[in-house]
Formats: sequence, structure tokens, C-alpha cells
Amino acid sequence: MRPELDNPWMLVLLVLLIPIWWRWLARKPHAAVRFSSVDWLHRQGTSFRVKARVLLPFLRTVAMVLLIFCLARPRQPNQETRIFSEGIAIQMLVDCSGSMEAMDFTIEGERVNRLEAVKKVIRDFIQGDGDDLEGRPDDLLGMITFAQYTDGICPLTLDRSFVLASLAEAEIPSDEERNGTAIGDAISLGVGRMRDLEKRRDRASAQRIKSKIMILLTDGENNAGVVSPKTAAELAAKSDVKIYTIGAGTTGYAPVPRVNALGQVSYVQMRVSIDEDTLREIADVTGGKYWRATDTASLREIYAEIDKLERTETEEKRYFQYAELATESVRVGWLTLPPLLCIAGLSLVLEILLANTRLRKVP
Repeated sequence: MRPELDNPWMLVLLVLLIPIWWRWLARKPHAAVRFSSVDWLHRQGTSFRVKARVLLPFLRTVAMVLLIFCLARPRQPNQETRIFSEGIAIQMLVDCSGSMEAMDFTIEGERVNRLEAVKKVIRDFIQGDGDDLEGRPDDLLGMITFAQYTDGICPLTLDRSFVLASLAEAEIPSDEERNGTAIGDAISLGVGRMRDLEKRRDRASAQRIKSKIMILLTDGENNAGVVSPKTAAELAAKSDVKIYTIGAGTTGYAPVPRVNALGQVSYVQMRVSIDEDTLREIADVTGGKYWRATDTASLREIYAEIDKLERTETEEKRYFQYAELATESVRVGWLTLPPLLCIAGLSLVLEILLANTRLRKVP
């Protein structure tokens, strides 16, 4: 920020500089020693020492200007902003089962599988897209993927870069684990992560939590795991965790790529089978909401709606610290100058020394 003056009215004292130069410019020559003729002196010309005497009023002027400027208290404000926020703990549960390979979503006109589309929308949900998704800079974010088994790939954290890196690494298993969908286990793991957060009572996280939510996205039905979705939802409700559920996939059939022994890719039609009743029940039990996303656009709209439903409350306080330029060093571009009072004092000392030594006037 630009320097400012705390007492600008002190600059009125600059009028005191007028008598200094008026006295210098209006001075009249006077005889110090009487001679019958001084023509020979005039022929000698003016010496450098005589010409240099103009430095004396100049140094005095510099000292006076700086002293008056110091009385006006020039200072450099340094703004410090503190933002206090009540964030939201958001646990994202993403289905990574084999059915998420279905190629019924698009990104910028190019056909992609469901998981890639989900990852793109979640990435925009986290960091914002400059449009309808504002980003989640002040929220605790975590991520759990699930197929036949669950995997907590990212703990609840404020480090968005780590969350995004974990999201990028999420993939569909290549072995038999891809054939299951453990919705209940994923919810119960998410609830456990929320409870762990509360037990820590971390001043930097738990005490700032406004609410706890989960965003569960799946394209199938619960057919694996130990805990049933209903039991897990009831467990979440007891822990004050709200669950928003999303069923992803087109209605009817969707193309799924298959690679034969020769490495050739073909597509088979897979029937979409989403247990919407269970997803609605999970949302109802926990006070959340259920949506169905049939393409990338509708999926983005869903996350935009969640983004508006769950907003972080922030309070911004600004503090100003001032550096007094009269007593602290002054930086002008690449040059660092001593305090203004030092420069003024040096100017006065230099004037006195020169007036009594090299530029001394006799008598």
C-alpha cells in the first residue's frame, strides 16, 4: 500500500522556508576590509569555494523540509487480513466399481466413462470453475472410493492440493474387486472418519466445523460389504452427518468397453441398475437429498446445487500495522535509505561543518 501522512496539516510549516532563501537571495555585499580599490579582486573571478557556499542554504532547506515532513508523520501501512470461518466437513464417497467404465458421459463433446466425468466435476467443485461452482477453500475435504471394498484415499484435510492429487489417482480396480458395490461400508467408514475428527477436537479443524456432510455417488446397488446401507445411514444420522446421494448413469443401457486377447476394443451394452429407492432412503434418514444424473451437465448442476445448499460462513477482520518512516528505513525502488530524521540530522551537521571549515566566511 502507498505511504500516507498521519498529520498532513504540519506541512503548513513549509512556509518557514521562505525566509531562508529570501535572506540568501536578498543579501547585499558589504565591506569587510576597506581598500582604495578592489578592481584587482574582481579580475580574479569567483572561486569554487565561493560558488559552493550555495550548499549551505540548500542543506539547511533539506534539513528543514525533512524535519517538517517527519512532524507530518509519514508512515507505510501494512494490511493484515484474518479470516475466521466456520467450515464444513465434506466426505466424498465415489463409486469405482466396474460399471463406472460405461461410456455414457461427455466432456467438451468427447465421450468419456462415468468415473472420468465424475472426477472432472468433483475437481471443479473443490477448486471452483469461475462459473456456477465457487470452490471450497475453507472446508475440510476427504475422499473414500468403493467397489467390492472401501478405500479411504484421502483423510479430512484443508489441503486442497492433496485432495485433488488423491482424486486424480482414483481408478477402477482391474481385478475381481471391480464387480462389487459396498455402499453401506463406504458410509460407515465415512462416519468413522467424522467421529475421529470430533474426538481429536483439533482447534484448527473440529472447532471450526459448522456441519458434516457426505456426497455419495454411485451407479449401482449395494451388493457387497458387511454393513447395509440403511444401518449405515442410521449411524450417520446419529452422528449428525447429512448425506446427499447421487445416482449416476443414463436410463436403460450404456456402452461398456471390452478388450479382447488381441487388444481390440469393442463395446457391449450394459443395463443400468441403480437402486434409487435405497439412495432416497439414505438421504431421507440423514436429512439430505437424492438426485439422478444422466449426463455431465446434470451432474454439474447437482454439485452446483449442493454448493449453494452448504456454504461456509466467513468473517473477515482487517488489521493495519504502520511503519513510521521518520524513524525507520525508507525503501525507494531498489534503494534503501536511512530514516528521514537521520537524513535531516546529517544535513544540519554537514552544513555546520562546511560553514565553519571549507566554506567559512571571513569575517
